[in-house]
Amino acid sequence: MEVVNGVLYHAVGASGAALCYTPQKGVKGWSWQTYWLAQALICWLLLPVIVAYLTIPQLSLVLKEAPTSAMQRSFLLGMAYGVGGTAFGIAIRYVGFSLTYAIAVGISCVLGTLLPPLVNGTLGDVLKSNGATFLIMGVVMGAIGIALCGVAGRNKEKDINQNENNKAEFSLAKGLPLCLLAGVLSALYGFSLDQGQPIADVAVKHGAGNFQGNVIYIFSNSGAFVTTLLYCLYLHNKEKTFYQYSAASGNSLGSNYLLSVLTGFLWYGQFFFYGLGHVRMGAYKFTSWAIHMIMLVLFSSVAGLVMKEWKNTSSGTKRWLITALTVLVIAVLLLTYGNYLGENK
Repeated sequence: MEVVNGVLYHAVGASGAALCYTPQKGVKGWSWQTYWLAQALICWLLLPVIVAYLTIPQLSLVLKEAPTSAMQRSFLLGMAYGVGGTAFGIAIRYVGFSLTYAIAVGISCVLGTLLPPLVNGTLGDVLKSNGATFLIMGVVMGAIGIALCGVAGRNKEKDINQNENNKAEFSLAKGLPLCLLAGVLSALYGFSLDQGQPIADVAVKHGAGNFQGNVIYIFSNSGAFVTTLLYCLYLHNKEKTFYQYSAASGNSLGSNYLLSVLTGFLWYGQFFFYGLGHVRMGAYKFTSWAIHMIMLVLFSSVAGLVMKEWKNTSSGTKRWLITALTVLVIAVLLLTYGNYLGENK
């Protein structure tokens, strides 16, 4: 049951990830960089420190005893993830949200899952272990499902653009390299958490229990914040938008800050529950990243259906989406069963 509970925690986290950027639609009078930096301050800097302080006993002592090398690796890999997130945002401008999601998240799903055991030299043992076949099938099916969601999403964008006579900018030559960069660097976040595990091990000795992963976010998330801060400051200076932190259209300044805080809470919530799920995955903890990525895309697509984003699409596009969602559900079931076999070998 621990594995099943772990998957359920991942589901809660993924649902937060699927909804975390919806508040952006209500932001008015702010540039992208103003909103992005405001929410990043919450989810990548403030919340990791506050939650770690509340959930990690003797936090100062844990940080004193934790290996410096683990802190450095987690921080630097987090910085790389921040670059990947920026590349993701720019890629959307050229190839649309759906294709960016499909390519970047698909790469992140596979690479972020296999990288930790590969670097740690345990991939060969994992492939020979009980349930490994189901794990590999689950990762492959997840990548296929994400790709199918990309096809459905791209068709949706074409249907909507045709109906609204909207000719949006599309450049695969510009967008594809950015998608690849975003996918590779985003996968490093999962690896950042893996490399920060020695810090969590020290926290366990001081009674952190299942909240042990919260101490790693101090380093992985702050690394992402540094690169995000540098890029947003560059855009602020280039576009002269520093003034927006004290101004917005109408009376929306307070609303913009509240929406940024909500975004930050939703984003951080995904990894708070990710950590609770990760510690329950037993021998195959490395599959947490695949489960999280697959569920993120699954819930994002379902949320789109609930919000009627697919209302004006063709029946063919809807069939692509249904096929994709079915494949994603099968992928989660395969990964869950593979983890179950690993725990009961």
